[in-house]
Amino acid sequence: MIGLLGSTHCIGMCGGIVGALTMGLPESTRQSSLKLLPYLLTYNAGRLFSYSLAGLIIGLLTHSMSGFFQIGSFPVGGIVGGLFMVALGIYIGGWLQTMKLLEQLGGHFWRLIEPVGRRFMPVRSPVQALGLGFFWGWLPCGLVYSTLAWAATSGDAMKSATLMFAFGVGTLPMLLAMGGFAEKLQRFTRHRWTRYVAGILLIAFGAMILTKAIGGGHMGASHQKAMKQEMSSHQ
Repeated sequence: MIGLLGSTHCIGMCGGIVGALTMGLPESTRQSSLKLLPYLLTYNAGRLFSYSLAGLIIGLLTHSMSGFFQIGSFPVGGIVGGLFMVALGIYIGGWLQTMKLLEQLGGHFWRLIEPVGRRFMPVRSPVQALGLGFFWGWLPCGLVYSTLAWAATSGDAMKSATLMFAFGVGTLPMLLAMGGFAEKLQRFTRHRWTRYVAGILLIAFGAMILTKAIGGGHMGASHQKAMKQEMSSHQ
């Protein structure tokens, strides 16, 4: 749901990339949705793999810090994740640039890997599209960063990777359609009420995470297992 709702933001961020993806292809390929589909699919497969890898890495890093996400009865992880979702909703709605600083920080890392990604351009084969998708998946994006912050609170590497993969799948409908309907989609997503509705729904989702966390339902299985083991050792 985060990916689907937040993908209204992807048109502005990734529209130029999809244009670059098709730039080096023959005219006959660009004009045929059927011929273009393998390139769009492999590009997005690379993008989803990069999201999953980011989730796996952040999950491994935070697994050793699982105690941080639950201090006594205070669910730090759930509250952090919920607040990120609320901030994301405000950002998608266009009310405040709550993700601007985070994107600027990510820009430092992006500058290191962007030259490598450009080596796959112009795209002339689905394999090149796959490589381009993988590297462009690391493009600084508040939507990705917010979801990654929420996934990090799971305290489990595989669960974090799976959450990021599911997020990527949610963005697919908008980005796959972008290839053939970019102009119409841009008009739709630029409409303020489109952004408002998506932003409000994301804020509501963040509020749900916060409510669940405060109610004691945020802890993942790994957190609960660790707490049970700690209690057993004390006994």
